[in-house]
Amino acid sequence: MFQKFTSAEYTEAALGVITNNIHTEFITPFYHFNLIPNDPDDNKFVDCAIAGNAKYIVTNDHHYDVLRNTPFPHVDVLALDDFMALI
Repeated sequence: MFQKFTSAEYTEAALGVITNNIHTEFITPFYHFNLIPNDPDDNKFVDCAIAGNAKYIVTNDHHYDVLRNTPFPHVDVLALDDFMALI
């Protein structure tokens, strides 16, 4: 269903919209929580979400499931379908 959103052209366009949006805030996390042990590369997104007080992270990556059982710092995770239904 979402394959049309995975091309390089779509990705570049989406990043351009995000980067140039007046509501985009660039965050530099100063603490690394290392909450995702099975895919350490994903931790940068969690750290940024925490530092930026994000309401949730939208992903279908199962590595983020560990966050559902992490009481502190709490980060909600939404699957893409749930996010699309929300908006």
